[in-house]
Amino acid sequence: MIELKNISKKYGGRQALQNVTLTIPQGKIIGLVGENGSGKTTLLKLMAGLLTPDEGKATYGGSPITRRIAEHIAYMPDTDLFYPYFTVQQLFDFYASQFDDFDVVKAKEIAQFLNISLDAKMKHLSKGNRGRVKIAVTLGREASYYLLDEPFSGLDPMVRADIAKGLIRFTDIERQTVIMTTHEIREMEPLLDEMVVLKGGQMIASESVDEIRDVYGMDATSWMMSLFRE
Repeated sequence: MIELKNISKKYGGRQALQNVTLTIPQGKIIGLVGENGSGKTTLLKLMAGLLTPDEGKATYGGSPITRRIAEHIAYMPDTDLFYPYFTVQQLFDFYASQFDDFDVVKAKEIAQFLNISLDAKMKHLSKGNRGRVKIAVTLGREASYYLLDEPFSGLDPMVRADIAKGLIRFTDIERQTVIMTTHEIREMEPLLDEMVVLKGGQMIASESVDEIRDVYGMDATSWMMSLFRE
């Protein structure tokens, strides 16, 4: 599992994260939510081994998280830097050359499910279809954790719905965990097992969605808004 203990991170003089402690077991879909600038992307990058904390410890299976964690964790940034002249098939082949756990057959199945042509060049795809390809290459890996940074940002409702269905169909939630940052809380709530809320770089709450409904008597969006009004 991923464990974060008293994690703090600064960019220059700006405190991006402060004293965050969080344990993330396998077998969950977790929403990482908060205002812009609350530290969500920084937290994902720390879990992905792309950043190191200034203070505290970040571990996976008891070992310090470094860039080598990429063997076990699939990270999808909010932007893509795909080579524009790659076809989707060539992109899959490239990922297969980089990650031992990348399953080209699975990636093709995801592409078919999301209505993406393997012959299409990346530079000719719309933003929505590029979002679908990002999901295909990420979920095409058989990783223990999938870290998705704003997978629904800027996409129309139909694309968001397709990606949500893909998350359910192509992950094994008995043994894999999906952690996603999202502003689309109301739409994504049916997918989520837990929510982690950040505010000003601090974690202010972590609750299961079932408890939010049963104990607080609220939907996830209303619960989160109540935290920010306190």
